[in-house]
Amino acid sequence: GRAPPALAALSRVLRLERSRRTGIVFPLQKLERYLAPGADTTRFRLFQPGLAALQRAEALFRSDRGHPIDYVSSAVRMDHAPPPALPEVCFIGRSNVGKSSLIRALFSLAPEVEVRVSKTPGHTKKMNFFKVGKYFTLVDMPGYGYRAPQDFVEMVEAYLQERRNLKRTFLLVDGVVGLQKTDHIAVDMLEEFGIPYVMVLTKIDRASRGVLLKNVLEIQEFVKENTQGCFPQLFLVSSVEFSGVHLLRCFVAHVTGNLPTVEAS
Repeated sequence: GRAPPALAALSRVLRLERSRRTGIVFPLQKLERYLAPGADTTRFRLFQPGLAALQRAEALFRSDRGHPIDYVSSAVRMDHAPPPALPEVCFIGRSNVGKSSLIRALFSLAPEVEVRVSKTPGHTKKMNFFKVGKYFTLVDMPGYGYRAPQDFVEMVEAYLQERRNLKRTFLLVDGVVGLQKTDHIAVDMLEEFGIPYVMVLTKIDRASRGVLLKNVLEIQEFVKENTQGCFPQLFLVSSVEFSGVHLLRCFVAHVTGNLPTVEAS
């Protein structure tokens, strides 16, 4: 298998100087210093795990002989989906939001796991299921908007409504362009079904600091004013630089019940 990128491992990140380390593990906190004085930053720090929790989460995403991480199957209909035996999380977002790239980054310490990433938007046409040992399942959903599969709505709505083991949905938003009309439709669907979800801002390495800050503040305001089921903290990620990937692994471990709650409070 291919060697994982250096910063995929927390031990390598911890060797960096403090400012860079914070920027990779807690990218949202790195933005705090650029806010206007007196700005409310409580929603930037709601999920702030310690080192032990981050390390425990990394161990879950690192495969070995006793803890295999495998692609299980793909499905276009719910009756083709694997049995709902484990806690599950799913990742949804617009085509070309960087969903498969993020999942590949999350699984970068298990390089034998094949997450197909395409230069063509809308590459994922099915629900792809990945099993993380005996702990949880992660689902890569088809992208919506441009080049979405024809039966996208039926497939995704059925999944969200019927999947009883679904613990959290991760709604990915492009960090360069911010919330789009199609994202609002996805939010409406999750709110209507009462599905707990969290927003993840992708491609933060491609956005200028000004654009990133604007999009972060706009989304946090939107979440505060217009949502019931969305976790109030936004997660920022770069699949290229691994910013936010360690924290997101930890949040996945937390919501699937695989972290001692005291560490993640």
